[in-house]
Amino acid sequence: MPKFLILRFSSIGDIVLTTPVIRCIKQQIPNAEIHFFTKKQYQSIVEHNIYIDNIIYLHDDLKEQIKLLQLMHFDYIIDLHKNIRTAYIKWKLGVKSFSFEKLNYEKWLLTTFKINRLPNIHIVDRYLNTVKSLGVKNDNEGLDYFLPPSLNGDGNTIIKQLKIPFEPYKYVAFAIGAQHATKRLPNEKIIAVCKKIKNPIVLLGGKEDVVRGNAICDAVNSKTIYNACGILSLHQSAAALKYASSVITHDTGLMHIAAAFNKKIISVWGNTVPQFGMTPYFGYNRMQGSAAIIEVKNLSCRPCSKLGYNSCPKKHFNCLNKIDEAAVVQNVV
Repeated sequence: MPKFLILRFSSIGDIVLTTPVIRCIKQQIPNAEIHFFTKKQYQSIVEHNIYIDNIIYLHDDLKEQIKLLQLMHFDYIIDLHKNIRTAYIKWKLGVKSFSFEKLNYEKWLLTTFKINRLPNIHIVDRYLNTVKSLGVKNDNEGLDYFLPPSLNGDGNTIIKQLKIPFEPYKYVAFAIGAQHATKRLPNEKIIAVCKKIKNPIVLLGGKEDVVRGNAICDAVNSKTIYNACGILSLHQSAAALKYASSVITHDTGLMHIAAAFNKKIISVWGNTVPQFGMTPYFGYNRMQGSAAIIEVKNLSCRPCSKLGYNSCPKKHFNCLNKIDEAAVVQNVV
């Protein structure tokens, strides 16, 4: 029984993007035992994954935790994070390991000098290339996101449970949040888009997005917009995505969860670019999902970072201030 330790400590979207590797190893290697090593704060993303046998959560005292990992006698380590900490874990465990290619140098070239040497390959396929030598192939079934039993069932029942005041598949989910401000549309832009959408709208985000969500609802001044930011848990937000007619989202974790549910996605990009290889991923066997990429092209300052900033380094924020609102609206279904 081959025993695998898969490393991916963060974050929401990145962990969702590892799910094809988890599934393909489990289904294609006989009797494979999957142990997934991540941070406790991301428990909800992996806790119901049917292909994971055991979840290990990162402790503050990594040295003590490694002693416990050594007693588990893993056969392989699949490093899908690749940093100093994972290098230390691999060194201390001393078993055969495989690491994905982060392409940090190529990303630096693109963000610093606007020289694009990045391969035209999605990060999911780069993750899967990590285990190619083990005979694992892409099954083309896309991403996984497993809801808890309490959120599986009839759509009408689930939507009532979430207290969303609209019928399932009749509303647009708008994920207004993102970890970095330079990935988020300004409120004025979101308000303008919402005013042009005929469908009911559910705003999704964390507690940090509550005030912004309230301001958007007040400005739109309509009974057909509902602010669920800070109200729904991650699982509940995922269920809200599942029963939306389409999803408007920034380059963030909820975008990848929406892709796991094969949604029609309107993906709005700011300081990051699709060339980084993290666009919505559906898999060739599940092509009912689709993504419209909305971005301002040919800006000399974009991309300015592979992650993001608290504010625009150039002060003009053209990458999102100049987003075509009509292009967003026309893709909504």
